[in-house]
Amino acid sequence: MTVGALGERGVLARVLARFTGAEAASVGPGDDCAVMRHSGDIVVTTDTMIEGPDFRLAWHDGFELGWKLAATNLSDVAAMGARPTALTVALAVPHDTPVVLLERIAEGLDAACRALAPGCGVVGGDLGRAPVVTAAVTAIGDLDGRAPVLRGGACPGDVVAYAGELGLAGLGLSLLFAEAADGDGIAHDRALPRLWATHPEVLAAQLAPAPPIPLGVVAAQFGATAMMDVSDSLSIDAERLARASGVGIDFSAEHLLASFGEQQGVPVPLTAMLTGGEDHGLLATFPAAIELPSGFHRIGAVVPSGAGTSLRLDGEALTAQGWDPYTVRLPGADAPSASTVVP
Repeated sequence: MTVGALGERGVLARVLARFTGAEAASVGPGDDCAVMRHSGDIVVTTDTMIEGPDFRLAWHDGFELGWKLAATNLSDVAAMGARPTALTVALAVPHDTPVVLLERIAEGLDAACRALAPGCGVVGGDLGRAPVVTAAVTAIGDLDGRAPVLRGGACPGDVVAYAGELGLAGLGLSLLFAEAADGDGIAHDRALPRLWATHPEVLAAQLAPAPPIPLGVVAAQFGATAMMDVSDSLSIDAERLARASGVGIDFSAEHLLASFGEQQGVPVPLTAMLTGGEDHGLLATFPAAIELPSGFHRIGAVVPSGAGTSLRLDGEALTAQGWDPYTVRLPGADAPSASTVVP
């Protein structure tokens, strides 16, 4: 059954049946707007994912796509030190899209909310038609009376720390382009069963990431001075944080390799940590005097901003590399530029 054959009302009924709901919602899907209960200031973020530049249906099951749609937005909420409370989801798909794909996307969205941010849920959205599968997700979070943790609060002397997986998603994307795409970068699914059997850790990190969402609130409670989600690469996002704060960031290769050189039994090269994207972990800075919260690992230090560069590795200037949607060459070159294919 396709969406064109079933019609909007039928598709909507089947999709909504997959959602658990959000604890903070007084009114959920079905009206012109949802109604939410919050204790004070809220945070709001929106992200889009488009078939082609952002994901390939040959690689993603609908469940994995829905999971990733939720995870990538929940991590932005967490990066502000907020507790995710609700998502709205707009999906536009071609006329001949099987309804089961939308059902699986809904199931993935709901499962990710329940696993990563219990109490959060989908409270509304929209269905439409487009030449390719297109999704836009808006996430809402509650600060529970706290001030938000912004990018601009890092100070020289602060510790730079990271929580979550680092580099695995970039390795997974490089592996997919190497083994599950043709010479022009067009994705196929012929190698997926073998890759899931041999490299499940890096494929899961890329296709269905599980960022440490609760640690955003924990970091805020421990006094994080600045924080952001790492989506485009550690080096690119650290440079953004450094510029927002008017400081420099000096990574320690020793600390990075000690904490992230092997993850889930997978060796991760330093270049993959610095330039691979889409892990959606949390990069944060903390005053040097406090003990880092459990789950965060020291990877460097905040230093005064130097002439010409705000990013360094062991004191030497470091060029940020990773994902840029406007400079990448499509369709086959949107793997993180310096990621290493898993052996």
